[in-house]
Amino acid sequence: MSAIPEIRIADNLHEWAQDAATFIHSVSEQAITSRGRFIIALSGGSTPKTLYQVLATPEWKARLDWSRIFFLFGDERCAPPDHPESNFKMVHTALFRPLNIDPDHIYRMKGEYEDPTAAAQEYEGTIRSLMKSPSSKVPLIDLVLLGLGDDGHTASLFPGTAALQQQNKMVTVGRAPTGIQSRLTLTLGVLNHAAVVLFLVTGAGKAEIIRRVIEAPSEADRSLPAARISPESGRLVWMLDQAAAQQLTKKRSHREDT
Repeated sequence: MSAIPEIRIADNLHEWAQDAATFIHSVSEQAITSRGRFIIALSGGSTPKTLYQVLATPEWKARLDWSRIFFLFGDERCAPPDHPESNFKMVHTALFRPLNIDPDHIYRMKGEYEDPTAAAQEYEGTIRSLMKSPSSKVPLIDLVLLGLGDDGHTASLFPGTAALQQQNKMVTVGRAPTGIQSRLTLTLGVLNHAAVVLFLVTGAGKAEIIRRVIEAPSEADRSLPAARISPESGRLVWMLDQAAAQQLTKKRSHREDT
């Protein structure tokens, strides 16, 4: 059964970031209480960066149990970790370094590998080892953070690419239309097996694609990568600001219980 999206709308960017941090805190506490640790897959991009900077403030540094949090990545450009466009570099600068996160709790995708397919295979092994998951099962990640591109892509799953069709692997090689084209990305199979998927989207520039993905008025819209994110037995949450949500016909307050 597909997840019914939970739409949460904040009045402004400051409130949005605080609401997102509160949500992550709540999900982390539930996971730590249940399993003794919290595994989160991070997203790149400017909007998640805003959230990471908030999480690195003294208030949130004190509230979360960072010693029990383990970090995965949803996707990465095939570039060294010190490259200006590396998702790892951004997260390290905005979150890991300010919080002095234990390096043993950080599991990055190795985009610098000459063979991206080998890097994807290695990362799948890394996830299975961390989560003690046999090869016959898809591991359940506690929380996956995702962004949304203007073309409807999410993670590094782009429209019309082979990565979208990958059914047997957890990690595959994606292909972007611009920039650093070769990418590593989690697949729909593992994303749709997560306990919680949280889309982080802000700004008026994303209003039209948000409407197309969430309300999917046409068959073409329903095929957009982001529209194919629907956790099988987990939660699907969209955290938006008013500008990003302005074209939605059905809106729900962000003031719901986490």
